[in-house]
Amino acid sequence: MRHTLDLDGRALSYLDFGGTGRPLLALHGGMSEAAAFTGLAAALGDAWRVIAPDQRGHGDSDRAPHYRREGYVADAVALLDHLGLTEPVALLGYSLGGLNAYHLAAAHPDRIGVLIGVDATVSIDIPAGPQWFDFLGSLPYTAPTREELLAAVDPAALPFVTDGVRPLRDGSGWRLAFHGQDMLDSIHACDGDHWDTWLASTCPALLIHATRSQALSRAVADAMVSRRPDTSYTPLDGDHFVPFTEPEGFHAAVAEYLAKV
Repeated sequence: MRHTLDLDGRALSYLDFGGTGRPLLALHGGMSEAAAFTGLAAALGDAWRVIAPDQRGHGDSDRAPHYRREGYVADAVALLDHLGLTEPVALLGYSLGGLNAYHLAAAHPDRIGVLIGVDATVSIDIPAGPQWFDFLGSLPYTAPTREELLAAVDPAALPFVTDGVRPLRDGSGWRLAFHGQDMLDSIHACDGDHWDTWLASTCPALLIHATRSQALSRAVADAMVSRRPDTSYTPLDGDHFVPFTEPEGFHAAVAEYLAKV
């Protein structure tokens, strides 16, 4: 069921898939939204109550003043408080959500009992010059109709935006699930070395690694597991988008680990 949390006038939308099991907070990747975890929630069944926010600037959540790590973390903590989840919860994050997840675990160790990172790296170096994500700067955000909006999108960008197109709240047109400039800001805010933060939390953790990932190399993944105590490793054959291209393997890896811990 979808709900909305008001954060001083800014809407944070979230899906609570329900159930009587232990809570699992799930943070989606960039240019995505909470609905990406619908399949995972179904696969876990009643054993886990999956709660997934549309992170700031994504999906049905409002745009935010900035997309730095502390903002993403503060939103997640506010959601846990709103839900009355004061005991440690399980936390899963994919890509951008994985980065946010281990920052949350480091900043609030008393709130997180188990951490699952999905193809989230600790060393992000965004070089100068043209990048594959530069298309975001030229994306339209709104149009009078869905057809006009999609027609204005570069065909190469359509796979990233088509599923998230939605009506504007006032009924005046259609919009994408995110603003391109917000996503550029979010990507650049990830730049840097996050090793200290990854190593700062002590809860049991699992790193799910896409073995052909464009974002996380095997060498870095191995180092993340070996350097952080009580950290397990599960490889999945696929690229960075493996949760969507190999959902059964992804769901099974999460379920198996959660059952153990």
